[in-house]
Amino acid sequence: MNKSNKPSEIDPSIVTDLPANPESSSYKQYKRSLLRFPDEAVYIYSFKDKKLIYADGWEETLGFKDDEITLQTIIKQTDPSYAAFSHEINAKTIDFILSRKTGIKNYSFSVELKKIHKNGTMVPMEVKIGILSVDENGLVNDIIGRFRVNRNLHFGIVMRYDVQGPDKEEFEKVINKAVQKFLTISGKEKEAIVYVAKGFSFKEIADILGVSASAIEKRIQPLYKRFNVKNLTHLVSFAYENHILP
Repeated sequence: MNKSNKPSEIDPSIVTDLPANPESSSYKQYKRSLLRFPDEAVYIYSFKDKKLIYADGWEETLGFKDDEITLQTIIKQTDPSYAAFSHEINAKTIDFILSRKTGIKNYSFSVELKKIHKNGTMVPMEVKIGILSVDENGLVNDIIGRFRVNRNLHFGIVMRYDVQGPDKEEFEKVINKAVQKFLTISGKEKEAIVYVAKGFSFKEIADILGVSASAIEKRIQPLYKRFNVKNLTHLVSFAYENHILP
């Protein structure tokens, strides 16, 4: 990773180092109503209060008690090899979502990250960040993050992410550009490789996904240069070697 990929400093005016208060009424309400799966940690961060307002499952996943974990801690407990990428995709996705005029609550993004347990061990996690609530003016109040431990995750040199939302194509285009200095693959690009690996032609993949054959080609062609591969066979081989394909 070169110097330009060094993560920016956390802005304490936006991401504070304040834990949630388990005695607050909102915390107790989320504790009763919010579903959390085994091997999963959840946080809710309030932009209005500029602090965590809920945290659950962090001791069993990353070793931090729910009343001591903060959003700054969650961010900092990222493996150094993924820190700059994680910071960039977090910042750019939030910027994109905030730029939307409608449907903000329908946007989210997911990423696979190496997180660091309090004891120093690596924890493979699937992370999903979304908008929990907006105010009467359509501005974001709270975001929700779900961090699920997945011991079956294997990491190569390629960082994997996906975006969701009403304007997914534009969303992905913006994020692709933002993270192009890293070796990455999006959910849409991975989807195309999965079908290529099964032996489908571009036209067959296009028919399955309901897009044009040229759209599939536009997903695949940039990967040759990005991954320094020469053809489809080489691309599929690279994808298996770097755990893009199982």
